[in-house]
Amino acid sequence: MTERKQIGFFEKYLSLWVILCIVGGIALGHFNGEQVQFLSKLTIPYDTLVASVVVFVVVPLLAGFLTQKSLIKRHGHEWFTKVFLPKFKPVSIIALLITLVLLFAFQGTTIIERPLIILLVAVPLVLQTYFIFFITWFGGRKLKLPYAVCAPASMIGASNFFELAVAVAIALFGLQSPAAMVTVVGVLVEVPVMLSLVAIAKRWRYNHAL
Repeated sequence: MTERKQIGFFEKYLSLWVILCIVGGIALGHFNGEQVQFLSKLTIPYDTLVASVVVFVVVPLLAGFLTQKSLIKRHGHEWFTKVFLPKFKPVSIIALLITLVLLFAFQGTTIIERPLIILLVAVPLVLQTYFIFFITWFGGRKLKLPYAVCAPASMIGASNFFELAVAVAIALFGLQSPAAMVTVVGVLVEVPVMLSLVAIAKRWRYNHAL
């Protein structure tokens, strides 16, 4: 009961927000393609890209690490996890949803006008995700891993880390490249597939190893 009370508004309906952002991004890219596509024409020098990685990835990561160490040392781990972190949950979720809108906006026209290509990309990804999940799940059961270890391990194994794939594809091949389109389809497929795997893991919950 305590964990349910800590679930905020964004977390409670996160699946709905993700679906709405995907649909909204596709619609935005399809009906306002010219307004969105101007971003793909921007050229970013690699020295600027490296500086951006340092400023927006390395520095925040280091600042987060130092902040965590400092606050835990000053206020304790319980205060950090139960008081400090919940205040920042909406920020991270909103950033994720905005990213989804932009990703699907850039490929909205392609997704709507070329569904066969999307299907050819999606089918192998779906099969691969389920295949890896079941291998990891039954492998964990065979090794007599507890449910709290087996279920997350299966999810992590099945995840394709498309967020990183999208970033690499855009940086190397551009926003309008086939590589970027494939990674965006991966995000589109992964959301419902991972939700279905969560449902499977909850249904197959066990209290002891085989």
